[in-house]
Order: sequence, then structure tokens, then C-alpha cells
Amino acid sequence: MNSPQAVIEIGSTGIRLLVAEITQDKTRYILDRSEQPVAIGRDVFTQGFISRVTLLSCLQILNRFGEQLAGWGLSREEVTVIGTSAVREASNRDPFVDRIKVKTGFTVRVIDGIEENRLMYIAVTECLKEEAVSVQQSDSIILEIAGGATEMMLMERGRMAGAHSMRLGTVIIEQKVRGIIGSLDDAKRFIEEFTRNTSATLNTELSLGKVQQFIALGADMKLAAIFSGKPVSSFLWEIQREDFESFVKEIEHYTLEECIARFKLSYNDAPTFQISLMAYYEFIKLTKVSKIIVPETSIREGVLISKMYSPNEVLAQEFSDQIIASATTLLRKYQGDEKHAQFVRKTSLKIYDALKNELGLDDHVRTLLEVSAILHDIGMFIRAKDHNIHSSYIILNSEIFGLSRDDTHLVADIARFHKGNKMPQDDIEFKLLPRTSRMIILKLCAILRVADALDRSHQQKLSHFSISFAKDSITFRIKGHHNLSLEQLAIREKGNLFENVFGYKIVLV
Repeated sequence: MNSPQAVIEIGSTGIRLLVAEITQDKTRYILDRSEQPVAIGRDVFTQGFISRVTLLSCLQILNRFGEQLAGWGLSREEVTVIGTSAVREASNRDPFVDRIKVKTGFTVRVIDGIEENRLMYIAVTECLKEEAVSVQQSDSIILEIAGGATEMMLMERGRMAGAHSMRLGTVIIEQKVRGIIGSLDDAKRFIEEFTRNTSATLNTELSLGKVQQFIALGADMKLAAIFSGKPVSSFLWEIQREDFESFVKEIEHYTLEECIARFKLSYNDAPTFQISLMAYYEFIKLTKVSKIIVPETSIREGVLISKMYSPNEVLAQEFSDQIIASATTLLRKYQGDEKHAQFVRKTSLKIYDALKNELGLDDHVRTLLEVSAILHDIGMFIRAKDHNIHSSYIILNSEIFGLSRDDTHLVADIARFHKGNKMPQDDIEFKLLPRTSRMIILKLCAILRVADALDRSHQQKLSHFSISFAKDSITFRIKGHHNLSLEQLAIREKGNLFENVFGYKIVLV
């Protein structure tokens, strides 16, 4: 018998537990669910920190969940606990996480918005894999509006066109409206203004008018689906656009007590229910879709799936392709030289694979090299001089699907050091990085510099070459007859880091 697995999510409005079992044939059985309301978001989005009272409530809930999990034979060390936007933004995040560890035995991993997008993508893809509905070939929007943030993914013909974690959450909106003693109409105007301002950016990544599928996640949308839609299968609902519009307009006139009575909401969830559905509807209005698809899944399922399947089994190649698609979309947004970027990417990977046995790095780092190669010159959009600095700035201030903030910092540093012959080791900020990060940057940057030098002319003349090793040299043997003077000069300028890191002299023939 397969052992159960558990995930606890500490969110803006509550703490949620999921226990599931996944069999050998990949069938997932939900064994247990629990949810307890707690006002972490209200604390953080009004006063900036999690109060002592809320902390004590969290400890009590988590200890209760710990006893519940013991009944499934699960120790607290075995359970994955994640903290989302409210915990992430709390000024006392570290003491909060520490007290949980000391008082309950649970270790909390605080995830960033892009990690939430990744987990959401895994959960949705898994939920839809046996259905007629698919994100593989269509232009789709995947949206979840939570208490502290809105997570959105834009898919163009099944490829990632954009991933965003926006600071628009139901608890945030409610607190802003309450602060000005406003009404639900004020909340609606705030949401309308936000979506209107956001639509211009989204349209640069995906034509919203051509979106074919709108996939909405979250407990509020599930309730809307129950009352205004119809079930498609055990874990999938469908709502016609006009039915959803009528439902949203109807509940706008409900009092808080009417929402609680009709939808069996808790007093903690009721104040944001109407705001949530109004926000979903405003985003839906940006498109021309005729129906909304509502999967009954969450990032908790995403955590379980990514935890219980090996990387090769969980959409590994497809997921990597989505990361590359997101980076390529970002390059196009800043009018980058895509042919040069793709040459450098393919050449970098060829060098990486030739050195694979010497690198000691995993497949995820290989993906970071791909992203770095695609984006290394993106700063040319601002200015050619010192474009590597501008590239680093753009990368740090962009969202790339599938990359955590730590990953993004690594890619930004690799882009920053790809230009010229200066050694990263001479940089003061570089010296402050952890040793593991320094070695990844040095190895990938050394490879990227060589790959970039092989297309010094930006004309992709040397696309066919072989790589061979001698005792102390690496030889790039170019096929065909080419004038290599520019590339030889570039290798002399940029090859010193490669020779310093790997100990090989570069020979170009």
C-alpha cells in the first residue's frame, strides 16, 4: 500500500491541510482535507506584521493538524508546509516561521509568486490531463485570485507567454476600501481601474481578444460554479459567461449575512467573497470567452504532485520548454536579437553537454544557462554601452515563469558578467554570495562568454562545429570555410574566464 502524503498551506485567510495518496498507476486519492480560518492577511496588509494573537492561533491550528496527521501515520517532519503571500510580506516573517518550528515541529517554506505559478500550472495540467479541456494547444489564461495576490499565466498555443504575480488580493482590496470607509461599489471601481491598467501589459504578451480558454481556480470560483455552472467531471466545472455575469451581479446586492446564510461561508471568508468574484469577472471581461473552466485543484495538489513524482515523470521537458518560452517572450517584449540569442543558447548547451561530466550540475542549472543565453543581451533595449548592467536590471525586475527569485538573481548575475574580460571574482557583491551560487555563476558565465564570442558578428556564421578535448585544451573545429578573425579576437578577449574555471585553453580552427 502507498503511504499518504500531506501538504499544509498557510495562506492569507486560513491554514489548509491536504492528505492524499498516489498509487503506482498515478491515480490520486484525496484522503483528508481540513481548513481553519486565521486572519494573517488582515494583519499583514494593515499593519505590516503578524500579530501575537494571530501567531498563537496559527500555532494552535498547526498543532491540531499535527495530531490529525498522526492518525494517518505521518510525522511532522514528513509534511510539506508552505507560506504564501501574507507570510512572504510580513516584516516578522522569520520570527513567525521560527516560532512555528520551535512550538509545532513543522518547517515552513515561504514560496514566492512565481513558485506559486509553477505549482498552479502543475496542478491544473494534471487535473485536465484526462479531460477534453487542455492548455496544450490553445490560447489560455489561468487565473487564481487569493487573499494577498493574483497569480496569472498566459498561454499562447500551449506555450507560456507570460507569468505574473500581481499585488491584487481580496484581503488587500477589502482593507483599502475599509480604510476609506468605502462601499462595494468603491471596491468594484478599484478592481476596474487595476484590470484596465494591467490589460495593456498583458496584451503585449498575448492578444486577450483571441483567448480561447479561461481557467479560474480558487474556493470562491468553485462556489460560483456550484451555483451557476455545471459539473463536467469529478474535479471539473464549467460556467457559461452570461450565467456567471448574472450570478456576480446578483450577489453584489447581498448583505454580509445573506452571503453567509446562502453560501455557508465563515465570517472570515464572507467579507471577501463578493470582491473575489467581481475581480474574476473584470479579468474575464478583458476576453471574449464564452465559458469559464473551473478545476477543483490548488497549489497544494501542485506541491503533492511535484513531491511524489520524480522530475522525469512530472512534465519535466514540457515544464522546461515553458520556462524557455517565457524567457523568449520577454526577449521579444524588449525587441532583442532573437536569432543571436538562439544561436548563443544552442551553442552554450552544446558546450555544457560536452563538459557535463566535469560540471557537477543538475538539469535545472542547464535550464538557467538556456535562460541566461536568451536574455544576456536584453539590456541593448536601453543602451548598447554597459548593456550587461541593463540586462541584469531588466531580468531582476521581470517575472520568468518557473524561476524562483533565487534563480532569477543567478540569471541576472550571469548576464551581468557575460560581457568583457573582467573576472566575476573581482566584484565585491559576487564575493558575498554563497559558494554554491558563485560556482554556478562562474561555470555558466564562462560557457556563455565563449558561446557569445562565437557569434561576434551576430550573423550566425559558425553554426556547425564539433568539440574535442586534449589534455589541456578544448578545440572548436568549425565546418566550412570562414574568416575567423573576429571570433578569434573575441575568444582572446572573453576566453580567459573559461580557461580560469575549467583549465582548458580554447583553440578555434
